[in-house]
Amino acid sequence: MRYQFAITREPGPTLDGCISDHPLKKYLNIGLARKQHQDYCKALEELGIELIRLPRDDRYPDGCFVEDTAVVYKRRAFITRLALPSRWGEEEAVMQILKGKFLVIQAQPPATIEGGDVIQLENKLICGITQRTTINGARQLQEALRTPVITLTNEEILHLKSHISYLGNNTMLVTEQFANHPVLKDYQKLIVPKFEKYAANALAVNGVVLMAKAFPKTQEIVREAGFEVWPIDTTEFEKCAGALTCLSILF
Repeated sequence: MRYQFAITREPGPTLDGCISDHPLKKYLNIGLARKQHQDYCKALEELGIELIRLPRDDRYPDGCFVEDTAVVYKRRAFITRLALPSRWGEEEAVMQILKGKFLVIQAQPPATIEGGDVIQLENKLICGITQRTTINGARQLQEALRTPVITLTNEEILHLKSHISYLGNNTMLVTEQFANHPVLKDYQKLIVPKFEKYAANALAVNGVVLMAKAFPKTQEIVREAGFEVWPIDTTEFEKCAGALTCLSILF
């Protein structure tokens, strides 16, 4: 899929308050996180993306993970309802941007749904039913975007995109846990090595796959499948349970 725009938000000084149980969270380097975010944004611009940079909002430690706040698909935008009350309000600035460009519909309680659970395909969506997204949220997503939504349930995981990424050309990058899932039976699957599980979250944008730099074996698997790979350093976002797709909303 080709994209023209990306909504992003710079990490703020409260990033170390992010919602994460990663063992290295206490060593988070906010200055390095900002540098990595700048490099990420630069890569998107080099791929022809025009950035819409939201002002930093230090009330929300996880505010840089804008993907969770909205799903944009074709001519519609669905504003999500984040699972954790500490994140409520992150979606407001995103909604104001999207209202000027799309028909916008907002998720209603008691449903919760986060963009990190929604995989976009050419003619349908796959929505994870996870720790953060409910079946009611998936139903509202389908109604709002008027497109088929296939659900994949695993309430033990945080977000589906931590385990499955669509690379284009009918190809999924997946962890071993989901390699044989029936929802993915019609796709070619590239299996992430056990010790590089974090690399399953990859961002396919305008003919290139952005991948976490620290996982060379998974990068090689994707290259051998015929994709161009650009490694991006994401060490500080990994400490916040975040990854490449989390940092933008593409449309």
